[in-house]
Amino acid sequence: MRIKKRGAAKRILGRAALDLARKWRQRVLLRWAVSIAFVTIVEPCISAQKGKPQEYEVKATYLYNFARFVEWPATAATVKSDAFTICVLGQDPFGAILDAVVAGETIDGKVVLAKRVLKLQDAVSCRVLYVSSSEESRLKEVLAALDKVCVLTVSDIPQFSQRGGMIQFVQESNRIRFEVNLASAEDAGLSLSSELLKVAITVRRNSQPGD
Repeated sequence: MRIKKRGAAKRILGRAALDLARKWRQRVLLRWAVSIAFVTIVEPCISAQKGKPQEYEVKATYLYNFARFVEWPATAATVKSDAFTICVLGQDPFGAILDAVVAGETIDGKVVLAKRVLKLQDAVSCRVLYVSSSEESRLKEVLAALDKVCVLTVSDIPQFSQRGGMIQFVQESNRIRFEVNLASAEDAGLSLSSELLKVAITVRRNSQPGD
């Protein structure tokens, strides 16, 4: 009789664990779906008004959501920092928008902060680095300085993902979408969620620039 009870208890606990895992996964997917829905709602405003604030509100939201679907190696120096920094290198197109998007947010138990950097040596302390279009002329130097460094690089510079950047914003049918250079991210030790890759319009798996 006791053996039967123990067996029944194990089955109940097993089902409870599966239910908990399903609920956790559904919660993560729901959050991502909500973020994409937000972008879809905002983008028609961009198409109609062509206003920079609307465009960069969408991109700022993307930056925050990218960070939530990437894993950094536990040995990375940035992981040991007290804050989770999303940085802008060069001329800042976001203004106060990025600060507003991340205000009060946390990732991995760390407060998310928006930071502006001008020097490459300061960029290595960031988790996510948006490379402004003002840095296009020295993009090769920027990416070389960050080679093998655990920093997620994002930009809307043309052919950014083909030139070795990790995530590139692109316009598709008047919507802001993104491409991913998975090889560049993996070379830096970053692990990108499959859910993030599913949303990308292109995933480059070849580490050779231009492919």
